[in-house]
Amino acid sequence: MHYRKIWAIILLITGIPGLITGLLIYWFVGGRIENEMVSLHKNQIVRRAESINSQFDNLELFLSHWAFDPKFDFALKEVDFYRNFQVTNDISKTLVIMQGSLPLIDNIEFYVNGSIPVLFRPNFNRMDPDSIDWLNTMELMRKGSSVYWTLMPSLTSSGNPDLTIVHKMPGGASEPFALLRAHINHDQVLNLLKTLTPYEGGEAFLMQEDGTVLASTGSGETTPLMEVLKKYVKTSKGKNQTSFLMEWDHITYSVSFGGLDRIGAQWIYVSAAPINAITKPVVFLSKLIIMISCTGLLLALLLASIASRKIYSPLDRLVRLLTSGTPSNGREDEFTLIEREWQHLTRESLALQRKLQNQLPQVQQGFLYQLTQGYLSSYSEEELRERMRQYGWMVDERSYRVLFIQLTGMAHAGRTGRYSLGDEGLVTFAAANVVEEMAREQFEECHVINFHDLTMGLLLSIPSGEDIYSDIDELGNTLIQAINRILKMKVTLSVGRISEQVKQIPLLFEETKLALSFRSIYDENQIIDLEALKSNVQEPGFQYPFTLEREIIQAMRTGKLDEAEQQVQAFLEALVLERAKELDVQTCVLNLLGSLEHTIMQAGLNPNQLFKSVNRFEQLSVIREPEQIKRWFVDKIIHPFMAEMEHRSDYKLKKVIEQAMTFINANYMRDISLDDCAEHCTTNVFVLSRTFKQVSGKNFIDYLTELRMSKAKDLLRESEQRINDIAEQVGYQHSYFNRLFKKYEGVTPSQYRETSRNT
Repeated sequence: MHYRKIWAIILLITGIPGLITGLLIYWFVGGRIENEMVSLHKNQIVRRAESINSQFDNLELFLSHWAFDPKFDFALKEVDFYRNFQVTNDISKTLVIMQGSLPLIDNIEFYVNGSIPVLFRPNFNRMDPDSIDWLNTMELMRKGSSVYWTLMPSLTSSGNPDLTIVHKMPGGASEPFALLRAHINHDQVLNLLKTLTPYEGGEAFLMQEDGTVLASTGSGETTPLMEVLKKYVKTSKGKNQTSFLMEWDHITYSVSFGGLDRIGAQWIYVSAAPINAITKPVVFLSKLIIMISCTGLLLALLLASIASRKIYSPLDRLVRLLTSGTPSNGREDEFTLIEREWQHLTRESLALQRKLQNQLPQVQQGFLYQLTQGYLSSYSEEELRERMRQYGWMVDERSYRVLFIQLTGMAHAGRTGRYSLGDEGLVTFAAANVVEEMAREQFEECHVINFHDLTMGLLLSIPSGEDIYSDIDELGNTLIQAINRILKMKVTLSVGRISEQVKQIPLLFEETKLALSFRSIYDENQIIDLEALKSNVQEPGFQYPFTLEREIIQAMRTGKLDEAEQQVQAFLEALVLERAKELDVQTCVLNLLGSLEHTIMQAGLNPNQLFKSVNRFEQLSVIREPEQIKRWFVDKIIHPFMAEMEHRSDYKLKKVIEQAMTFINANYMRDISLDDCAEHCTTNVFVLSRTFKQVSGKNFIDYLTELRMSKAKDLLRESEQRINDIAEQVGYQHSYFNRLFKKYEGVTPSQYRETSRNT
């Protein structure tokens, strides 16, 4: 169906439009363009004539200004220019300035008919008597206007006369004694007149009302064309016409003329431009188009058949493709079929595009999470970069830097009622949105990884070699202020090192995350620079609070929950006072957990059964705030232990042992015995001895000795007391204390003190 239509359309397109176009162009050029060009030529000439008139006006105004200058007054008439060099030099400089001020001026002449007649051109010249008589007769004695235009040669030249403006001096005087003559540059006037002839072969000239030619674009002589133009201008001027078409020498000219009002004269400018110079290329083009169109029409008959088959062939293949190879029956509209199938495919494509756009952020997040966790370590650098390109990342000539952000202050926010238990994921999500929004304001490409546990990572992709340290510092301070203000949480920000390899990103994340362990345990905003951290000198260590650990264990054994909670609080406060880093705090609390579990096993309980096989060390290692650490110890360790002990059948006996241990801890410095303990606990010695071994795992003497040795070591480390005094404080004689201490510790008390201080 469409094959015949295509053949007919090709035939029409290739032939008929060309013929119609050629005829229209020929008709248009033959009439309307000619009239339009005459009007256009007239408007151009009028504007350019105004420009020329303006330049001559400026020249007249310029000379009139100098004619009234006090420098050229009657005093010059009596000056002896041969002797008064200063005045002579001043006038010469003034004339040089005047001559260079306007490009139309070729030469300035200043004649003074004073006591000694002189001529400046612009330099000082002596005049011969003939020149003086001529000037006096022809110029100064000339009646009429003090300013006028004329044609005259320069006094010092023998060439053709120049267009010259003459100003009698001083200006406005009834009896002038000097002349100021400005000879117009012939080349400049010629260039101005050429602007009135925009086409080759034309003629432009200036003339006076009497027909005297002042300047022309020709050779300077009056040509037959100029004579003819003078007659036509005179005739048209009487009819108030300023433009017309003139036929001369088989050439049609577009002629425009007008008047230029000059001082003491009326000039007429005439411009003649040949019309055929304008219309000839267009006429030739229209004829050429007609010829080509006729030839094309003949070829179109031959080529239309071939072209239509070629054009229809892709359409036929497309129809067969959309109809699964079934050819069209010729009665069905192929374009209707293509349109229907195309709309169907477009809808499916848009649906797939929307799905891809919606899932792309999740795909990027999934890939980035796998990358940072090291799951893609088997991929090569180029494979990783290619996958990043597919997901819309810029990877060429890029460097990568990692920031790790940790929020603290959740315990305080929980006490104030701002957040509750389980809101960590919600708070982290809000913080991640704040981080991403602010990071995108400063960096072209950045990605946030939300770990949903009050921590998040920020991957920055920056141009290689670009220094962004100040930008990162600014971003860190801005993030801290925003999260403090919006979420009321404190922020610890660690800044990792820079790398240009994608395969290094997992290592960057791991290093930057580990740098958080060096934060201060104080609940405050902190920025940790990993590179600066490595270069810092290691800070002095801190003392582990062994005494508070024993107090916690004692409170557990005696079933005093409130006291145990207070001692845990004191334990953490001691670490804060020591300005321990997070890594140190984690080490200390994990060590405390081990000591408590050791006490639980001594009490005959299995920690795994008591705590239902929960990995206590893993739980504790992810808690970072002191308040949450304390609550975890009380709720997850101490309270379950005490609750279990209360349900034991031998709990009362164990309470007696705990009471005995309390008595020993309070009186170890005295000479106490098992009988003293039994009397204090209101029980018999045999029961106390047997139960003490079962509950504590040690007999009475061993427990008392270990307690005294521990107290003695504390005093040796932390005090300056003499060893004799320390021995008495822990309940021993000096000589016996030395032997017993060396037996238990392997060194004498003095050696122990020296070793502990050195470390």
